[in-house]
Amino acid sequence: MNTPANATPHAAAKKLSLKENYAMLTRGLGWEPSYEPKDEVYRAVHFEGIKIHDWDKWEDPFRLTMDAYWKYQGEKEKKLYAIIDAFQQNNGQFNVSDARYVQALKLFVTGITCLEYASHRGFNILSREFPGVAPRIAAQMQSLDELRHSQTQIHAMSHYNKYFEGMAEFPEMFDRAWYLSIPKSFFEDAITGGPFEFITAISFSFEYVLTNLVFMPWMSGAAYNGDMSTVSFGFSAQSDEARHMTLGIEVIKFLLEQDPDNLPIVQAWIDKWFWRGYRLLSLLATMMDYMLPKRVMSWAEAWEIYFEQNGGALFADLARYGVRMPLGWETTVKEKGHVSHQVWCTLYQFRHAAGFPVWLPSAEEMDWLSAKYPETFDKHYRPRYEHWAELERQGKPFANGTLPQLCQVCQWPQLFTEEDDPTQVCVREGTYLGEKFHFCSDGCQHVFNQEPEKFVHAHLPVHQIYQGNYFNPGVDPTAPDFNPLVEALKYMRIQPGVDGGDFATHADAVNWQKWTGRPANMHAPHAASATTAAPATPATEPERKIA
Repeated sequence: MNTPANATPHAAAKKLSLKENYAMLTRGLGWEPSYEPKDEVYRAVHFEGIKIHDWDKWEDPFRLTMDAYWKYQGEKEKKLYAIIDAFQQNNGQFNVSDARYVQALKLFVTGITCLEYASHRGFNILSREFPGVAPRIAAQMQSLDELRHSQTQIHAMSHYNKYFEGMAEFPEMFDRAWYLSIPKSFFEDAITGGPFEFITAISFSFEYVLTNLVFMPWMSGAAYNGDMSTVSFGFSAQSDEARHMTLGIEVIKFLLEQDPDNLPIVQAWIDKWFWRGYRLLSLLATMMDYMLPKRVMSWAEAWEIYFEQNGGALFADLARYGVRMPLGWETTVKEKGHVSHQVWCTLYQFRHAAGFPVWLPSAEEMDWLSAKYPETFDKHYRPRYEHWAELERQGKPFANGTLPQLCQVCQWPQLFTEEDDPTQVCVREGTYLGEKFHFCSDGCQHVFNQEPEKFVHAHLPVHQIYQGNYFNPGVDPTAPDFNPLVEALKYMRIQPGVDGGDFATHADAVNWQKWTGRPANMHAPHAASATTAAPATPATEPERKIA
């Protein structure tokens, strides 16, 4: 077609800069409601007492646009699933250090993967509740990230479910198993707070202050133990975690710069969620010190690096806003030589009621623990393990047949000791509206005292068992052969004699020897002295477990 001589040529469209693109996605999509009051549209944004004067002051350091987000995540997905597929095609489950390592994966998929989905739900709520467009977009992207993380973790570990017990019903176990109420209660507490408390709890206290303890030493442990499937989803999530951490520090600075009245509210949240996150990470401490056949570092070393040093530098930087170190941080330093041992001792005593088998540390492993914990292990924990080992040799293994008292806040059994006397169990008691409540520490009692009307409603598994609520429909408690423990375990989706118990006689250990031709190794070398083992060749083609 001929162009008329007097026509003006169209100017080439100007390509927007990244900053301009981001502004179009955020500020450009915002509007003021016209037929509903703003306070009715964003009903949850005021009741916490936080004052925001200018939402446009929110600056997302990444300024990620939606088209760039999908392209970036899509590229990561291709690489991730190529590695997972190769791992499965090459029977990578036989190249991990030992069948004991898989027990740590069970705790991960039942206790942590579901937290990713809970986080996805929480950030979905934030993307609806914040009046500011930029934080809504940031929350929406993190919601997508968390959903992706839960999916990739499930996909990566689904291959193990074909061969090992204790993974098939992880969502039901997360909702019902006694030891999984610890992580579950953490996110339920956060998601039932207001939007500012949730984002402070998750984006700052957990993501920024504590998440490196999950994604650094734990993923390194997976690599040392030959689990490239887990390593792949960990590294694939790490770039997302960097963005989440940046969001966490931006949240705190934004809130503190908006109004000085926000400081005491934010400080109280930091105190609460640091302590709650620390208690939750006791599970990770146990995984690092006891459940990795080849260890990377001790929990005490990880806590010193990632909290005492890095966290100390962070709070020194935040001091200019008036923020101080969270309450209870001195206690965590004193407890770092005890936490993992005390939790593992508890899991050993209640191994018949766990979703994974438990074992006593070997002589070599106790020497490693002694070297890492010279001031605590030989004095307080080696004698206990040696006594229990002698009972096993006599055919009289120790097990605790009672139901433990749970902390009303963190929901751990009363297993932690006084910070200055590890021979005495720490038990605190308080009264609210004439009813007594129990706590594992001064930290948990302090959290309770700030909002008792919330924690009196805590769903405690032991209490539910005693009240008769932890049984499947149709179970008759008056039947002559009724066993409340067995029926409660069935409700929790824990198969007595199959999922938990002693590792030495567990199906995973028996199958491991049958499939690989080598026994489940109770004396595996540690990472510091380990060499790369040749890929295992199964002695016989494994019979896959039907979930």
